[in-house]
Amino acid sequence: MSTNVDENDIAIRCAKAMFSRDLASKELGITLSEIGPGHSIMCMEIKAMMANGDGVCHGGFLFSLADTAMAFASNSRDEVYVAIGGSIEFLSPGRVGDTIVAEAFEEHCRGRTAAYSVALIDSSGNRIAQFLGRTYRVRGTVIQDP
Repeated sequence: MSTNVDENDIAIRCAKAMFSRDLASKELGITLSEIGPGHSIMCMEIKAMMANGDGVCHGGFLFSLADTAMAFASNSRDEVYVAIGGSIEFLSPGRVGDTIVAEAFEEHCRGRTAAYSVALIDSSGNRIAQFLGRTYRVRGTVIQDP
């Protein structure tokens, strides 16, 4: 069995463990589409309750989606990472009914810190936001086998 298969299996097991404990993501309707070492794709449909006073998706929900994608990517190797920073640039509005795809890529990982970029894409394939975040490795493992 190749190392890559083992790394992908670990990433899948980490994602299952994380999602089983992630009530916030479940309540927001965030789903996992793809996971691999240092990479994730998460999706979220923009619901009416997510609209702000201008009738478009409130930026906080988009930030939460991007942050979640970063969390799954950064914890995909069975080491626990926590967010230590993040920023988002809004490029276009997210519309009610759109399914937003957040694709997180590990840009740098050395020592106890890592950096991620997350592209948020709407149902038409347009990038509506870009997120940059950093994580810090703490003690413990993601997979908590009995």
